[in-house]
Amino acid sequence: MLDEASVERVLVVIAHPDDAEFWAAGTIAQWTDAGAGLTYCVLTDGQNGSHDPGIARDRIPAIRRDEQRKAAGLLKVGEVHFMGLDEGLIDPASRQLHEQLVRIIRQVRPQRILTWSPERNWARFRSCHPDHLAAGEATLRAIYPDAGNRLALRSLYEQEGLDGWTAGEAWLFNSPRVNRYVDITGTFPRKAAAVAAHHSQVGSRRDLAGDLRARAAATAAEGSLPQGRLAEAFQVVATG
Repeated sequence: MLDEASVERVLVVIAHPDDAEFWAAGTIAQWTDAGAGLTYCVLTDGQNGSHDPGIARDRIPAIRRDEQRKAAGLLKVGEVHFMGLDEGLIDPASRQLHEQLVRIIRQVRPQRILTWSPERNWARFRSCHPDHLAAGEATLRAIYPDAGNRLALRSLYEQEGLDGWTAGEAWLFNSPRVNRYVDITGTFPRKAAAVAAHHSQVGSRRDLAGDLRARAAATAAEGSLPQGRLAEAFQVVATG
């Protein structure tokens, strides 16, 4: 695993607005507090993510983008890029998506990339949305081999000046193979605030902070952290 002091830039690739906040906001807050520059790449606008018949469907993408920007701001994330793909239709084999992801990796030049696990986690079946799995698979395909190979997608180098870049590691959430627990007790209030910024998704939750705390406490217990601590869990994969 990389030494935290060596991580200056982190790229976060997620399928929908709110993915990062629900799964990793406490960890992200620690990284930005330590001085790392964070960039979000949000593949879809989550246009299917509303059960409110009073909201016109064509308004949902703008609402969710605005909520994502607000949540990212609370975590001191520097940039948020939206790719605008259709929710439910992310294709990890799409050549266009592949080139877009290789491009943003070469632009951001991150030492660390945070994304979904491409493996189905049977213990959390309802977290294994097809978009989540596809986002993780597409990101890992972009990380290796093409992002680091100047000769791959040659126009990115010859026409855009984007040289190859190899990220040192990938952090995967909702993985069935957790090997890293991060104590987020100190940054939990900011996590709760960032999740709450996605009002269209969580506005009807009666005790959102309590639900988030219970989940983080259970994760901490899984990781054998002391009683009373809160945690987020990841699979960390060496990609460099």
